[in-house]
Amino acid sequence: MKLLYDFSMTLFSVLVKLLQNSQPKIKAFVEGRKNTFRVIQNFKVINQSPVAWFHVASLGEYEQAKPVIKQLKEKKPNLSVVLTFYSPSGYENVKKKRQDYIDLIIYLPVDTAKNSEKFINLLQPSLAFFVKYDLWANYILEAKKQNIPLFLFSASMREDQVYFQIFGGFFRKTLRCFDHIFTQNQRSIDLLHQIKITNCTQTGDTRFDRVSEISADPKTFPEIDAFCKGSKTIVIGSVWEEDMKIWIPWINQSSSFKFIIAPHDIHPDQIDLWAEQIELPSIKHSSINESQNESVLFIDNIGMLSSLYQYAHIAYVGGAFGKGLHNILEPLAFKIPVLFGDLKKPKKFPEAKISIDYGASASIANFEDLKSTMEALDDSELYESTCQAAEKLVKENRGSAKKIIQVVLTHTT
Repeated sequence: MKLLYDFSMTLFSVLVKLLQNSQPKIKAFVEGRKNTFRVIQNFKVINQSPVAWFHVASLGEYEQAKPVIKQLKEKKPNLSVVLTFYSPSGYENVKKKRQDYIDLIIYLPVDTAKNSEKFINLLQPSLAFFVKYDLWANYILEAKKQNIPLFLFSASMREDQVYFQIFGGFFRKTLRCFDHIFTQNQRSIDLLHQIKITNCTQTGDTRFDRVSEISADPKTFPEIDAFCKGSKTIVIGSVWEEDMKIWIPWINQSSSFKFIIAPHDIHPDQIDLWAEQIELPSIKHSSINESQNESVLFIDNIGMLSSLYQYAHIAYVGGAFGKGLHNILEPLAFKIPVLFGDLKKPKKFPEAKISIDYGASASIANFEDLKSTMEALDDSELYESTCQAAEKLVKENRGSAKKIIQVVLTHTT
């Protein structure tokens, strides 16, 4: 299996180079990795501190990593933190702004045996962390070979993952390389025990720590305050076409709310199409200074959404009908009811089930579901109990990062 894996990684490396001019994302994937080793060399020349290496797939996993990075830096301020990304979208967005506690941000080179050995030899990390699921076998095996303490946190294991299949022996070997695995839930612990991995602890999802930080000190937007003007506002975040097919008919029959709509991908043509279908007057955030008392505000930029939920009476989070549910913990941290679409693979999003079990959220399959749910939330007692459930959910699940670092420090000198 190792030979097949190495062949697939080498083939992938060749193919993306051949196809780099076919799509901007592929080009960014290739171009961004061209100078990685040189950047590491230069970094090590000017930075002699021991390195903690964190690898994330994209933005969502970076949000999960932030509380752990903060806790680690507070306990070990002499450590330099190097952050690697796999996804161009994650890397490009994070590189635009200064990141607290991060000393270097780079792409992770493709997971060939040669790349992983060179990367580890150059970086010489004292600690290595992987977040949730983006596990690259050669990097993990090489780090283990060089006796670098390895940790996986916010892990959410499922029965259908390759580690738990008959043919998954090679991938189980990579999991066994970790000095400790920190999971989101007990089911993950049970699955790991089934494959004889016992160095694991349920610490929860570190995103609860992160969203608590955001909600405690959100960014303020005077123009959003002016738009809402004390009206009950629904924030419809990270939405796709499938989500808007349900929401647009409901918006068109509503006169008692204002709406803030944040598309997952910012495409002006798509926003214009939705605006044409919505009968209420709308405006884009980029034109908000020209506001004429519109009822619908489209967010046509990136980076505001996590703080926009402070203005919400109710929030809806998109993605469940398509590629996957986006972050529902951000709005829950503002102690409001959170709705989302009917999940195709609910086991991939344990936070969705937890929030429903607490009574803080509801899953919406179609327009009729949306209509009945919104009518139910008109009841002040139900609304208040849902808000209390959201507050309880976040409060009871905080503290994951602190628990993780307590264990990590037992593996360091």
